[in-house]
Amino acid sequence: MSTEIRVRYAPSPTGHLHIGNARTALFNYLFARNQGGKFIIRIEDTDVKRNIEGGEESQLKYLKWLGMDWDESVDVGGEFGPYRQTERLDIYKTYWQDLLDRGLAYRCYCTEEELEREREEQMARGETPRYSGKHRDLTEEQCQAFEAEGRVPSIRFRVPEDREYTFDDIVKGQITFNSKESGDFVIVKKDGIPTYNFAVAVDDYLMKISHVLRGEDHVSNTPRQLMIFEALGWEPPRFGHMTLIVGEDHKKLSKRNESIIQFMEQYDKLGYLPEAIFNFIALLGWSPEGEEEIYDREQLISIFDPNRLSKSPAVFDTNKLAYLNNHYIKKADPERIASMAIPHLQAAGLLPTELSAEQQDWAKALVRLYQEQMTSASDIVALSELFFRSHLEMDAEAAAVLAEEQVPEVLRAFANKVEESGEFTAPQMAKLIKEVQKETGFKGKQLFMPIRVALTGQTHGRDLNETIYLLGRDKVLDRLKAQIKG
Repeated sequence: MSTEIRVRYAPSPTGHLHIGNARTALFNYLFARNQGGKFIIRIEDTDVKRNIEGGEESQLKYLKWLGMDWDESVDVGGEFGPYRQTERLDIYKTYWQDLLDRGLAYRCYCTEEELEREREEQMARGETPRYSGKHRDLTEEQCQAFEAEGRVPSIRFRVPEDREYTFDDIVKGQITFNSKESGDFVIVKKDGIPTYNFAVAVDDYLMKISHVLRGEDHVSNTPRQLMIFEALGWEPPRFGHMTLIVGEDHKKLSKRNESIIQFMEQYDKLGYLPEAIFNFIALLGWSPEGEEEIYDREQLISIFDPNRLSKSPAVFDTNKLAYLNNHYIKKADPERIASMAIPHLQAAGLLPTELSAEQQDWAKALVRLYQEQMTSASDIVALSELFFRSHLEMDAEAAAVLAEEQVPEVLRAFANKVEESGEFTAPQMAKLIKEVQKETGFKGKQLFMPIRVALTGQTHGRDLNETIYLLGRDKVLDRLKAQIKG
């Protein structure tokens, strides 16, 4: 095992960056940076049939979007490459041939049909399905006979009999497996492509990986990898298996669960801030000392300790995510939030695709009005819909406000002021409302509430003067007159 801290995130390009994989990458990144070590990204693309076009690029793009960088990978190189498994096949062959030569692996000529029949028979007897070892000790003549039939062999690892494998897991403590739980497993498929457990063990050794932080769904892979390390005379890395992410119903997070946004690409498109997602993911199954929840990247790097990884499942708290993203949006540069939010108004057909300078300024002001309320940039569509309605719908509370006896006088006075005013700005609106107060004698809720309801259909909302200004003179007069006539 390397004395230098070297960790890896090793995605398969079979899909886009998922919240669970993003967490694995993030914890490895924080650990490496905290320890002054190296963070490596290795592409595990040997499952060729499941690889999707653009999968690798998407993984790297959204790791960068989250704010991570790395020391070695397919895009930056490094002394331990290649960093794409399909480019390492000759390397793997050296080691599986060594195992074959020493009798620690063997060729198996069983067909899929034979293996399936064996599994079914074992299950019928109430046994756990596992390879029986029927081709463990074939003679050279038997191998040649199978090959004469046209059979192509896989290569299986010869699992030691009744051996215990123990490792000290960073998260779970000491874990022990007995080799009796595993049949001889395939390390090279019939097509010559190594299997996951073999390739990973070889790569982790050759790339001098010191620690492997990954999800607990990989615990069952660990004894097989330890067997490979032992057979090749290598010291294994230190393993740590993070608990699952579960929903608020405490059920395992499924990619089919549509109540939770699960892919980084979706967060990006909805207008979440990457620093908020970084902060949120860092607290999914890891806890710093104290009660603080807001941390920037450098703070998280400085305090990250893998020994504080949770032993309990990490609950995906949608309310906490909304709170964190809202916090970061409120603190962000309004220009940045506007650049994220305006495309959502355009996509909804509320703004034209091409904006004039005047339209651009209006849209930015609209976003600023709602910036403190937004939990994502896409929220602007629902928050600002009152500006784009042709007519307002009133609920019972709003209708009750407009039924008060002073309302016609207040609205008529304000409409007159707006019509007569040469200036139409937010400060001017505040001035006009004060003039209505002097003229009518009504103040407080009796004054402000009828104007708000008549113009927005709402009894509560953002700054009234700014709202009136953004509605524009024509729309303001139309809505006031509609209520006065009504």
